Amino acid sequence: MTEKHFTVAGTATNPDGTTKARFANDLVARIKILNKAGCTNITLEELPHAMTKLQALQFMQNKALTGDASYVVASKLAEKTKLAKKGEVKVAGVKVKTPASRARAVKAAVAMVEAAQ
Repeated sequence: MTEKHFTVAGTATNPDGTTKARFANDLVARIKILNKAGCTNITLEELPHAMTKLQALQFMQNKALTGDASYVVASKLAEKTKLAKKGEVKVAGVKVKTPASRARAVKAAVAMVEAAQ
């Protein structure tokens, strides 16, 4: 199964006060939908190129996010990283590893989440 790619990513706070990571392909339409739903603190931005949710979260983590937004991005990144690790396969007792750059990003995300707790 192929993963969806998005060109817009960011965070928004729901009317009940919870902040969530948001992904879309149309910035203006997504902002209109979030406004209509009563969301506040909407911070969406165009990504440099189409990305998966995991890639977009890694990109957003490198931005200067503060408060709830940074916590939400780190938490969602840890969740997506955990799901990505489930895709690894053991063959004859040897674990298939991800590329080195992705592994470093995963370790950094896990360390950030652990530090936040």
